[in-house]
Amino acid sequence: MPGNSFGQAFCITTFGESHGKALGVIIDGCPPGVEVDEEFILAELARRRPGQSAIVTQRKEPDKMELLSGVFEGMTTGTPIAMVIYNADARSKDYSHIKDKFRPSHADFTYFAKYGNRDYRGGGRSSARETAARVAAGAIAKLLLKKQGISINAYVSQVGKLKVEKAYNELNFNDIEATAIRCPDLEMAEQMITHIKAIRKAGDTIGGVVTGVIQGCPAGLGEPVFDKLHAELGKAMLSINACKGFEYGSGFAGVQMRGSEHNDVFIQENNEVKTTTNHSGGIQGGITNGMDIYFNVAFKPVATIVQAQSSVNEAGETVEVTGKGRHDPCVVPRAVPIVEAMAALVLADHLLRQQAIRE
Repeated sequence: MPGNSFGQAFCITTFGESHGKALGVIIDGCPPGVEVDEEFILAELARRRPGQSAIVTQRKEPDKMELLSGVFEGMTTGTPIAMVIYNADARSKDYSHIKDKFRPSHADFTYFAKYGNRDYRGGGRSSARETAARVAAGAIAKLLLKKQGISINAYVSQVGKLKVEKAYNELNFNDIEATAIRCPDLEMAEQMITHIKAIRKAGDTIGGVVTGVIQGCPAGLGEPVFDKLHAELGKAMLSINACKGFEYGSGFAGVQMRGSEHNDVFIQENNEVKTTTNHSGGIQGGITNGMDIYFNVAFKPVATIVQAQSSVNEAGETVEVTGKGRHDPCVVPRAVPIVEAMAALVLADHLLRQQAIRE
């Protein structure tokens, strides 16, 4: 099953299924000498784990990561880093009713069409539970980037039609973790939480948007043509379960502007080249220019709903499907650390690639 690895210089390979024994990740290419804070990794996983609040799935997984290799006396050695997370609260019987049925908007049919079989327990490999491995790897990438003064923050900026109107630089990122929704606009956060609870009570789900911000990134990261940094970020975000869209900088709003309005004028400030505006989102020609990188990631409503829906089974017969088990009414609160992790993996990869060019 190809497609389980991501990155070139800083490469990860994830493994495991939602209701299998464990999930895990192998990181290859992490340089030696990175201080590994295991408590930080666990804290990142806790931000993603299920059962953390009333507005997410109530599956109870402690997500206690076990570090198997690549770290000695608290420092990376330069050899492959292996981490494993054992599943503790898998309930495969919750999915026995759909073992031969295709759930609408899930990967059941497409996996069956590709492989001729599928793991129906929670979606198997297609489950968002796989992203726990990405968050663990992303935590290592964040520790690497921290040494270079690069920080990554993401937050919920929209749930349904409820949208934060303030720009990211008008918000206090310290407030992101202040509420269960991870929205730093605290007044809007309460509205979002109330809305999600109402949606859940109705047996339905809702989508949303996560905004990501990368600060302290030096100019020069990214490759021309096919490996443009924004293309790499787009691939990373679109690989996340339920992601339906990605935009960076001015994004789609930029089509309404004239070139005279959209162009970012260069200036010299404190011996550094900067721009007076940042419609480019910190990336020009696929390469970072030293300004903040900001982007939006759109997530669809969760496909599993408790309302009855019509579908077909493996024999092509019309059947009825009703969602059971424990599911998120909205993915965006738990998607925040996943977005940060994927951004960190992209930046760590391109930082090492750039260092190889300069050496």
